[in-house]
Amino acid sequence: MSSLFSIETYGELRPHVEEEWLITNGLGGYAAGTVVGCNTRRYHGLLCAATHPPVGRVMLLNRLGEVICVEGNEDQLLEFSINQFSDRFHPRGDRYLRRFDLDGGLVRWEYDVEGIHVVKELQMPWKINAAGIRYTITADRSVELRLGPFMRLLDFHHLRRGQARLEGAYEQRSVWVKDGNHRVDIVADAGQFVCRPDWWFSYVYAVETERGLDDTEDLYTPGYFSLSTDGTASITLWASAQPEPSFDWDQQLQRRRTSMPALPWPSPSPSVTRLARAANDFVVDRPSPDGTAGATIIAGYPWFADWGRDTMISLPGLLLTTERFEQARQVLCVFAQYVSDGMIPNRFDDYTNQPSYNTVDASLWFIHAAFEYARLANDAQTLEKVLLPACRAIVEGYRRGTRYHIHVDPADGLVTQGDPGTQLTWMDTKCDGVAFTPRQGKAVEINALWYNALRLLGEAQADAVARSFCKTFWISPFRGLADVVDGPRRDVSIRPNQIFAVSLPHSPLSHEQQLAVVETVRRELLTPVGLRTLAKSDSKYHGTYRGAQRQRDAAYHNGTVWAWLLGPFLEAYLRVNNRSDAAVDQARRWLAPLLESMEHGCIGQIAEIFEGNEPHRPCGCFAQAWSVAEALRLAVELNR
Repeated sequence: MSSLFSIETYGELRPHVEEEWLITNGLGGYAAGTVVGCNTRRYHGLLCAATHPPVGRVMLLNRLGEVICVEGNEDQLLEFSINQFSDRFHPRGDRYLRRFDLDGGLVRWEYDVEGIHVVKELQMPWKINAAGIRYTITADRSVELRLGPFMRLLDFHHLRRGQARLEGAYEQRSVWVKDGNHRVDIVADAGQFVCRPDWWFSYVYAVETERGLDDTEDLYTPGYFSLSTDGTASITLWASAQPEPSFDWDQQLQRRRTSMPALPWPSPSPSVTRLARAANDFVVDRPSPDGTAGATIIAGYPWFADWGRDTMISLPGLLLTTERFEQARQVLCVFAQYVSDGMIPNRFDDYTNQPSYNTVDASLWFIHAAFEYARLANDAQTLEKVLLPACRAIVEGYRRGTRYHIHVDPADGLVTQGDPGTQLTWMDTKCDGVAFTPRQGKAVEINALWYNALRLLGEAQADAVARSFCKTFWISPFRGLADVVDGPRRDVSIRPNQIFAVSLPHSPLSHEQQLAVVETVRRELLTPVGLRTLAKSDSKYHGTYRGAQRQRDAAYHNGTVWAWLLGPFLEAYLRVNNRSDAAVDQARRWLAPLLESMEHGCIGQIAEIFEGNEPHRPCGCFAQAWSVAEALRLAVELNR
């Protein structure tokens, strides 16, 4: 039996215990973990199923215990998995790990377990809540491979503590376990199942510890699958939310690979190809209100669902740049059917699918996305019949006044919104009743979006709004624009929100003012992986993103770097420099470090946020839609 190791050995596991992998199934379900195999988040697992696509996510299979018994000697058990219990790691399977690969939706590990060669592979069938795990073992002596499934069977946000009465049954090569409405079936194509139910206690998830959240849980195992060989043999386990799963390994892997649409560019660069693969993870099914097929965009893995704001910001990069026009149309048409009092939903409930309308900017981003779709897809019919009525309903709703005091100020034609306790812009953190970036009133990016929407819709009052915008927000050539104006209160904090007054298709600013905004943002906020949300010189600046929720929320929009903001910054920079060759070269240099970040953190993805202080550690969601979308959009443009 392997010995226990002190928590101090966490240092030995770096950096690979901090590097993660992700594969998804097109329904909102996923599998994720660390390169070394140790689950460090409550969200890590081999099968997280979307029981009400794209939400209702339940962690069905957390991990597999992996043991080799040599020549029947129970005193010589070789374990090649790894877990953290309390202050110790056990076993230390990472010491046997020789190679890790993630390619084309297949995750692969190679182990040398004291001369016994083991290849472990994981895939998820496309549009099915299932996962396949295949082991190929080569030995020069008699060995038995034992694979023990450990399961939670709860909503993926929740941890299981203490034993529970679980239902289940097994046959020669299969087992199922159920807790209430949640059930997982596991079937093997070889070997046999050995019933040995047990509970293992006090798994610790280090990332949850760092985030100041509940970090400990207990998992149930019904027994283990056994495979014996004295040469080469393989066993494939299929875990599924559907009873008696039966899948063909190669067929399912091919289905998954063909789910990736052909790239529309000749000879795309490796970076663009990788970004396009990452983009595919976020596009998932969501039925329309009338029951017809629809699509939406998951905001980020592991914990976000589809949010209106994130969806509309991400859509141009994820779907229009890649010419996935039919899915873009489906996304826009789904949200168009949910317009209510001039607003699209900010989010949908995980289980009831009921929409929540608590955002001021998502609806304006919808208008921008709708016109970008019509322009790039050349689809005037959908624009005229479906999208334009929704866009006009949004503008009229804002003019009349709608939820959360969102309305147009008749004195200047600008949009004002909110109150001290309601967060409606993308800077929306609030904890224990405290709003860390209170932005009620006239926010600069909201009114940049409002002006852009009026121009796109050919509204006559756009010129007057442009004059009001400049009068209200302009500070000076050295500071750019104010962030929020609320009556006599004028927040002149240097934040990235002003960049949208330059990056959107229609700007209310003169060319000289646009240059000043871009230079202010470059000088005060630009980092190698995105824009800081607040200048370092500001007394409210937080350079790290760690600790309990209150500490993290205080930093979330007060210095933390957001990767997606690099997109609008580069767009604005290219625009004010007339997309000259020198500007394009500079933009490529600024984008390169963000693309290089895909080699670390979550392999092949881009994180939601990075710490404001160097070395800009990735944090937050390990895979974020708008981070990938904006990087892809600019990478394609810069490679043309």
